[in-house]
Amino acid sequence: MPPTSKTAVQDVSWRPTLVDVANETDAVRRITAEKTRAIQSITTQVKMLALNALIEAARAGEQGRGFSVVAQEVRAVGAQVEAIATALQAELAGRITGLQEMMRRLSETAQGERLVDLALNAIELIDRNLYERTCDVRWWATDPAIVACAVEPTPERIAYATERLSVILSAYTVYLDLWLCDVSGRVVANGRPDRFPQVVGASVATETWFRRALALPSGDEYAADEVTTRPLLGDAQAATYCASVREAGRADGRPLGVLAIHFDWEPQARAIVTGVRVAPEDRDRTRVMLVDAAGRVLASSDGRGALSETLHLDQDSRAGGFATDLRTGTVTAFHRTPGYETYVGLGWSGVIVQTSAGMAD
Repeated sequence: MPPTSKTAVQDVSWRPTLVDVANETDAVRRITAEKTRAIQSITTQVKMLALNALIEAARAGEQGRGFSVVAQEVRAVGAQVEAIATALQAELAGRITGLQEMMRRLSETAQGERLVDLALNAIELIDRNLYERTCDVRWWATDPAIVACAVEPTPERIAYATERLSVILSAYTVYLDLWLCDVSGRVVANGRPDRFPQVVGASVATETWFRRALALPSGDEYAADEVTTRPLLGDAQAATYCASVREAGRADGRPLGVLAIHFDWEPQARAIVTGVRVAPEDRDRTRVMLVDAAGRVLASSDGRGALSETLHLDQDSRAGGFATDLRTGTVTAFHRTPGYETYVGLGWSGVIVQTSAGMAD
């Protein structure tokens, strides 16, 4: 119940919730049952008094005839009151049961829609982050040092390109490494040769991201690869974004190679899924995830299942939705990527699984 106050100022700190309304409805049900039982008890007493009166009137003979009529009327009134009380209890009980069911469904819907909104928030945050990555790679692919090294990878130009990539990495801490590849798929320079010395000289010609990037129609386009572990980066989890390096740095120039940037996935994604605004009392029973188009878990707020667990979501063609397990009360909500600006996404979804409070306890 809302706190009482002697002043006329409204206490804005209290807001009724569906749970509050459900509790009040349950209280009305209990009060109704109690009062109806009290009425029935009283009518039982009245009927007993009327019966006693009839017995006494019969003993009185002719002198008690008038009293007998009154006793009969009292008895009839008691029966009517009892019938009304019984009907009232039955009707109110049915209505209150229906109201409680509606409140339960409203509560489930509100909870589910709230979780869908949180799932959308999670996928939008990563979308906006990755949109910036697509901008970065297209911009850096036009750097004169990168273009010159792609044209002719002499030791001097490789050293300068390495220096430029290193400067970028010092400012953009969300990346594991940046690679410049020639058209054959050989890595000719990277930004962290001290940390990843095995990269330069390695062939990435068979990598999906390289083949997609090499086939891009212009320097205004980009290629994105699914999150995976990269052996050349110490098996770190990376999301790779690429753009073609072109002659004179022009979007319509002749392709000279590929610039690949490897987004440091694990810490960045973990910050997204653990940062979703779940109520403190619900956090222990709530799991926030990012999953790819196939349902593979890319990141999870509980730190489990990344790149190894697969969820089977009943997404159909919907952008988002939720489902409640009637047996356990667990709610699973999701929202597919809406994309952001020129980043259309890879069909990923934000997913939130919340167990019932009873199960958590």
